[in-house]
Amino acid sequence: MSEITLEKMSNEYYDVLRELGNIGAGNATTALAQMMQCKVDMAVPQVRLLEFKEIGEMMGGEELIMAGIYLGIEGDITGSIMFLLEKQAARHLVSKLMGGMQPEGEEFSEIELSALKEVGNIITGAYLNSLSMLTNLVIYPSVPDLCVDMAGAILSVPAIEFGALGDRMLLIQTQFFDEMTLDGYFILIPDLDSYGKILSALGINS
Repeated sequence: MSEITLEKMSNEYYDVLRELGNIGAGNATTALAQMMQCKVDMAVPQVRLLEFKEIGEMMGGEELIMAGIYLGIEGDITGSIMFLLEKQAARHLVSKLMGGMQPEGEEFSEIELSALKEVGNIITGAYLNSLSMLTNLVIYPSVPDLCVDMAGAILSVPAIEFGALGDRMLLIQTQFFDEMTLDGYFILIPDLDSYGKILSALGINS
């Protein structure tokens, strides 16, 4: 298999990556509905290969306060995955999980942070399970880390990790609907060899 670059994938394999994003986001929506015990709808995900600086701008600006859940990926492929959503959306999810109780104050309590981490863990887990089933690759997620901070600060973690591979990453933007619209952002960051393994497992050779 010849060398794979992100630029090459954006041209030749974009449809495959988009389908992975669609199925993964769909399963994440199902998991979210089961967790919240209510109907949750999903808009068609928007899948893009973007530069780091473009991702922050797309989410509303690097100074926007967001909740970010970060998991490492091990097994047949390695890398990481992130799920980010605005603080207001995170508060809504926490409230639903806690029986409608509204969080008090500007900061999340330890219980609320724990609930939010579990939300991110289940949603990203649903996405990784979809990827594993489609590719027949073994994928193990790490224990999730949670951060509530400005978008730019949260994105600096994968930016440092991903810098050796280039300046683009796969962003999957998904809108969830229950009583309100929730914008969720999946960022998939396999290392370059793992991108090749994913495409090869799907029967695509460069």
